[in-house]
Amino acid sequence: MSIRVALVDDEPLVRAGLVAIVDSDPELDVIGEAEDGAEAIDLAARTCLDVVIMDVHMPRLDGLEATRLMMAKQEPPRVLILTTFDSDDYVFEALRSGADGFVLKRAQPEELIRAVHTVAGGETLLYPQKVRDMAARAGRRDDLVRAAQLSAREQEVLRLMARGLSNVEIAQEMYLGSETVKTYVSSLLTKLDARDRTQAVIRAFESGFIVP
Repeated sequence: MSIRVALVDDEPLVRAGLVAIVDSDPELDVIGEAEDGAEAIDLAARTCLDVVIMDVHMPRLDGLEATRLMMAKQEPPRVLILTTFDSDDYVFEALRSGADGFVLKRAQPEELIRAVHTVAGGETLLYPQKVRDMAARAGRRDDLVRAAQLSAREQEVLRLMARGLSNVEIAQEMYLGSETVKTYVSSLLTKLDARDRTQAVIRAFESGFIVP
């Protein structure tokens, strides 16, 4: 079964380029386009979508606000924020809006395709270098650690999650089995009262465990 994708950008040429990239993968199927956030919400309401590739700056309703409104609906699609802007604020706000991924428009076509597959599979994916830089500046505050009673291993897993690493990549980084990492992630979600990986990473930023 193909992954159903919608493209949201106010520039027709950009949308055309995105269509060409996404359609180059036989497992992806572009089933809708929108030129602003308002149209995107309408499209999501009347179409069964798996992933929405969402621009940030658009007329009428920007991508972050459109994402927030989508996330308020039952069974919302996964959202991949696509932007030309490279700043901590956009990364953090994309997370807070409920987005599942954040990729720059200058990314290579294969990176975008990989990002769509990643978020469609339930993972969180952020622009790797930017998130790596942010996660490298982990805060010294231990409020989150004390309140949630996070073990040393769980703290390390959370830092790697904040860098945008998948369970498989975390397992490789920590020399652990994938099932062991899944257990740590599940424990983190419970201790942080987070519904998913994205919300867990938001908790890490908001508490100062990771400092943007």
